[in-house]
Amino acid sequence: MLPLTADTVRTATETLSRLTEYLRENPDPNEVFALVEPLLDEYTGLPVQFADTLRALARSLQNHPNVPRTLASDLLIAELRTAAWEQADQHSLHGVLDSLRDLYGSGAGGEPGCGRCR
Repeated sequence: MLPLTADTVRTATETLSRLTEYLRENPDPNEVFALVEPLLDEYTGLPVQFADTLRALARSLQNHPNVPRTLASDLLIAELRTAAWEQADQHSLHGVLDSLRDLYGSGAGGEPGCGRCR
């Protein structure tokens, strides 16, 4: 695995920005489902991954010896954990995508589930 840097994370967010811009151009639903499906996968999609990232951030800060142990820092770490739970609750968005696919018929994206799961 390549080392993780701020630039590699920035590249990921730039890719999401490009996707947003592309979706604003009203592309074909087949393309939309194919592009968005991995992001909303119930096991590996963005809501789950981002929730895990927030929890890992909270844990990392809480366990690091250089982070001050104050009420303020404890409250901020608790906010990260709360945000992680709220984000994880969004894992059900894959069901919304499946329902949208059903509305557009079987020709718009094939079977539900990410490409790796099929």
